[in-house]
Amino acid sequence: MTLFDRLIEVKDDEYKSFQAKLVPNIPPETIIGVRTPQMRKIAKEVFESDYRDEFLNNLPHKYYEENLIHFFVLALIKDFDECVSMVEEFLPYIDCWPVSDQATPKSFKKNHQKLLPYIKKWIASQHIYTARFGIRMLMNEFLGEDFKEEYLELVASKKGEDYYLKMMIAWYFATALAKRYDESVKYIENRRLDEWVHKKAIQKAVESYRVTDEHKKYLKSLR
Repeated sequence: MTLFDRLIEVKDDEYKSFQAKLVPNIPPETIIGVRTPQMRKIAKEVFESDYRDEFLNNLPHKYYEENLIHFFVLALIKDFDECVSMVEEFLPYIDCWPVSDQATPKSFKKNHQKLLPYIKKWIASQHIYTARFGIRMLMNEFLGEDFKEEYLELVASKKGEDYYLKMMIAWYFATALAKRYDESVKYIENRRLDEWVHKKAIQKAVESYRVTDEHKKYLKSLR
């Protein structure tokens, strides 16, 4: 059975219609309609299979689900150098936000020092989904113990008119307001973000259960 056959075996036509509306910037005929838990299960099968390398080297893929499975497979690679090299090869082929957003390589968490230069390079990329992935990795991995205020500037200075890029910047700052309020609120007070991003970051922070009521009230006054 081929990977395509495996995907067809578990497809859901109603879910396909839902996904097509969720990801309007890719052709609906490239969406098979497979739910994420099924794709993660299939990714583990691919990871352990004898055709894994053939699949990973067969770029570009035709289907949306193949791209998601590709990234889920990469996320399972334990060796950081191997994983990040293959992530770099794949990033230019990402054409929509779910593929950029759903996979987080396990090897990244224990290799922050080696990861950071890659993140900076990805954020600087002109490819929307490479930059979006870089910002998401900075958000996921560097708002904890390894946080530095300069990382806020790295995201705030990223400019672009693409909706999915701006939404990621807003998401980053909303999360920073939840985890690093004292440092990140300065960017809201000084209106360092583009107006749309500024308002969206406040909106998402106000909607977050991780932001205190006191901070929410103050943020609302800065809209």
